Amino acid sequence: MTSPPTDSGPPSDRTKVRRLPDRGRYDADTVHAILDEGLVAHVGFAAEHGPVVLPMAYGRVDDRLYLHGATGNAMLRALDGGAVCVTVTLLDGLVLSRSAFHHSMNYRSVVVFGTAETVTDPAERDDALRAVVDQMVAGRSAECRPPSPEELRATRVVRVSLTEASAKVRSGPPKEDPVDLDPPVWWGGVIPVSLVRGAPEPDEFVT
Repeated sequence: MTSPPTDSGPPSDRTKVRRLPDRGRYDADTVHAILDEGLVAHVGFAAEHGPVVLPMAYGRVDDRLYLHGATGNAMLRALDGGAVCVTVTLLDGLVLSRSAFHHSMNYRSVVVFGTAETVTDPAERDDALRAVVDQMVAGRSAECRPPSPEELRATRVVRVSLTEASAKVRSGPPKEDPVDLDPPVWWGGVIPVSLVRGAPEPDEFVT
């Protein structure tokens, strides 16, 4: 039995953060904020020939995550009705401790467990496809040609509920052992990391 993410605890046993549990976040606001900032989801599922993890574009609408691909894609067909695990990670910094053992990263991540379901309702499908495009650039779906009937027939959209989702967050300086600070011989600190969008580069058809 699961329930929506809350501040009080994980929505299910398998979403509970066990390693360094103080980094766990279970509220929907945190989960949604991380998903909304990300660009690539890694989708894990069991295919006929064994486990598979695929990087995929995605979009979020309320408490649902949407993925899409070609209707003829065998991997996407394998998703339909099957158990999936979806992860999204934002890297914020490289954490360099004076000890090799304590090197780490500052990050914000989300793990979603659920079942992938093919979207058959045309209105929901259209909303999902707009969300995937807008995930790349906010408002982009209103500034490009919408899918044609032929393109829609060639596209499969699946949804995954965010009911079973949790976040894990690390921030701050490195952990240091007292022996490495008496005296501090090696350098320690954080190298910030960010994904930066460059200036748009028009193609040859822009006038």
